[in-house]
Order: sequence, then structure tokens, then C-alpha cells
Amino acid sequence: MSRPSQPEASDERKPRLANWKRISIVAAAAALLFAGTTMATALATSPTASEGDDAPLESPADASETAAAATTDEAPDAAALAGPESPSPEAVGECERVPGAAPEVTVTQVDANAIGYGQEGDTERLPMAIAARPGGSWLAWVGTDDQIHLGKLDCDDKLEGDPIAFEGIDLQDVIADADGVVVLVTREGDCGGGKLCGGESSPCNTMHMVRFDNDGNQVWEREVTNLGDGLGGYDDGARFIWWYQHHGRLATDGEHFAAYFGVAITVANGDCVDIHQGDRMQVVDKDGNLVDHPDAFEVGCSHSWNTRIVWNPGNEEFGMVCATDNECRIAQPDPYETVAFGVCDGTLFGGDLIFTGDGPHYWTAWSQSGEIRLEQFEPDSNSIETGIESAHPHLVNYGQGLMLLAWEDGDGITARILNSGMGTAVGDDFSIDVPDHSFQAFKTYDDGSVAYPAAGGDGTIQIARVMPFSG
Repeated sequence: MSRPSQPEASDERKPRLANWKRISIVAAAAALLFAGTTMATALATSPTASEGDDAPLESPADASETAAAATTDEAPDAAALAGPESPSPEAVGECERVPGAAPEVTVTQVDANAIGYGQEGDTERLPMAIAARPGGSWLAWVGTDDQIHLGKLDCDDKLEGDPIAFEGIDLQDVIADADGVVVLVTREGDCGGGKLCGGESSPCNTMHMVRFDNDGNQVWEREVTNLGDGLGGYDDGARFIWWYQHHGRLATDGEHFAAYFGVAITVANGDCVDIHQGDRMQVVDKDGNLVDHPDAFEVGCSHSWNTRIVWNPGNEEFGMVCATDNECRIAQPDPYETVAFGVCDGTLFGGDLIFTGDGPHYWTAWSQSGEIRLEQFEPDSNSIETGIESAHPHLVNYGQGLMLLAWEDGDGITARILNSGMGTAVGDDFSIDVPDHSFQAFKTYDDGSVAYPAAGGDGTIQIARVMPFSG
């Protein structure tokens, strides 16, 4: 077949997505422009005890002594009555964020010329992405000038210095280390002189990692598709970015950067070529050289959508999952290993993938028929029906032994803290007052907080941060 079944159904799915959520999201994004720069909201609070509530129970003798003291000129020792004080939470990380007893959300507006959300289809441009860095964040976005923009955020999630702009027609992901940042972007390519066996011509684009140092200087760039040197998109053996699902994610082991993304696959068929769809994973070292890595592959899942990747330090491997119409499932690629079976009815979507030290295990969120599910796998397996009615879930590590599950809920996002061992809920659900995007990601920080970039009004970006949690 020359066209993918589930990815090609994006033409069928896009009206559904637009009908059930997109129009309201765009309106909500415009309505959520904040007058102030930063808003902090405590989303859940514990009842405040009176001074005596924390005092230890008194024995009859203690009560007599207290009463006697009250009849004399000497006041009782208030510190003794109050009992021992609980230690105050200490600030964590370079940004000195203090863990709270309840999840607290801050929303900070960043002035930018970002394109906003649009229809959010799986073939549409990804507007923005964020990554943790020592002492702040890197924020990338697609500008209204059709360039990719990259800026530093400080500990208060405000722009630090002037952003830079560079070539790119689509943004995929951003990841950082102490020395700089890597951005995964799509650029224009060349279809070459080959002939399609059927269908209409379409752009033949390329995928690139681009490395910048902490001063914003470009250090290197590396194509992770394979066009060039006489190979066009319509030539046998080409691996490129066509019109359909091509989003990707980045991961790092500290020495290498890995990109996992949807890709077009060109296969000769007589005197013409057919274009199939799958996914591809490539690894680049810190100098920008492609590496013959044991986890890399030309094609993994096929057909493939919602590619997700993380570094697993325990197994020293890049772990991956895709959503695929190969047996209609959430699967690990190359070779296929099933994580969860679904149904190819246009509602099977993969969410995020994380690795947690509790177990240790992988966790992935996914959805079927508008219901969010969680799967724990390797070495054990655990399947959880969350009871949440939504699609395109977000999942991220949230401090020690916890993870945060988030999903679109009306005009905003609702989140739930989960124990990363068994997936049980910790506390009540809470709200994050920014609009959701189906394919953007929360990112974790070494102080235990997580951050999410969201569209604001007039091209602005809102950084929603869930502060560290001591519970």
C-alpha cells in the first residue's frame, strides 16, 4: 500500500479533533492572556490548625501543673505547650524552589511571536517546546515569521536576554545539558526526480538536530533523515518527512542525543515508487556525528504515530514506544513488543513515556475511545483504567517517587499526582489554568517541579509550572 492506514486517517481524524476540542481551545487561548507577568495559585490547601491543635495530649498531672501555672504570675512555656516543630521544607536546586505541602501552580507570560495552536492535527506544526537547564529553561517556538525561535528562561520563567532565530518549518522537541541545548526541527527538502506510483506530489522535508551553546551560538547541525548527496525523497531507499505524521522527541544519556520520529519510507515498485510510513531513531554524539548505536534503527514501527523516547540508566538503553496499526497497539519498536492492545478506530493515541526508579519500570499513558489508560512495563506489568474521559494524555516524573498525569479538561488542564510504584493517586486532582495541546509535553526539573508551555493571546506563551511537592 502506498499510504498509511491510521496516519492517513489523520484527514478523517482532524475534523473529529476540530469538532470536539480545537475550536474551543483556540478561543480559550485568546481569552487566557494574563494582565500580570506571573500568577501563583495554591490549588489545594490543608486546614490550618490552631496553636493548641499540635500540642501533645496532657496527662492529668500535666494538666494540674498547667492550671497551677495559670494562677501565678509566671506564664506557661508556650514552646513547651506547642510541642516540637516540624522542620521547614528546604529550597531545592539552583532555582531554590521550596517544596509545598500541596501542589502549587504558577503561570508566567512570555512575550513572543509564536504561531499559537491552530487545529492540533498530528500533521500540523508543533508550536512550542520547553526543556530544563541548570538555573532555568530553554524555550523554543515556531514564530509567525516562519522561523524557529529559541530563548533562555530564568528561574522565574522570564526571558533572559534576546532569543535567537534560525531555519526551520516545524519544531519537534528541545533538550538541554550543562553545555547548551539541542533542538529537533524540520526543514525543507527535495523530492528529486523519482516518480510516484500513485497520488499527488507532496513536500519532501528533512529532520535535523541543531546544537547551540549557552551563549546561543550554533555549534553543529545534523540531519537525521537521509536526503542529500543525490538522494531525493522520491528515490528508492529515501527516509524523509512527508505530509503525514512526523512528530518526534529527544532523549539523552549525557553523552549522546537520540531522536525518535515519524518518517516516510520510499520503496521502488517497478519504474515508480510507493511511499509508506513508519518511524526512525537516530543517535548523535556531542560533536554532532551520527553514531552506530545499538538502539538506533532505520525503521521501527510501521505504520507509526505518537513516538516517545526516554533514557533508561538502569538498562543503559533508550526506551521507546509508538502507537501503531501493526496489530493495533502501543508497542516497543525494533523488534515489536506489545505494551497494550487497542483498536484501530481512529481513537488510539499514545501519550508520554517515562522511566522511574521505583521498580524500576517504564510507565506510558495512552488513550482509546476518549478514555485515558496507564501501562507499567518492564520488568513487571500493570494496567490501570483511570476513569478519565479525555485523549492525548501527558505523563511526567514529578519529584521523588511520584509522577504527574495531565489531560485536557474544558478550556484548561486537569492534573493528578500518582505514586510511581503502583500508579495510585496521591491527593485530589487539581487544575492548571492554561489551554492544552495534544502533542506538547510537560518537562521535569531536578528540583522536583514540572513545566508546560502553552499558547497565550497575541502570540504570547504561558509557562505553567507545578512547583515541587513535599507530600
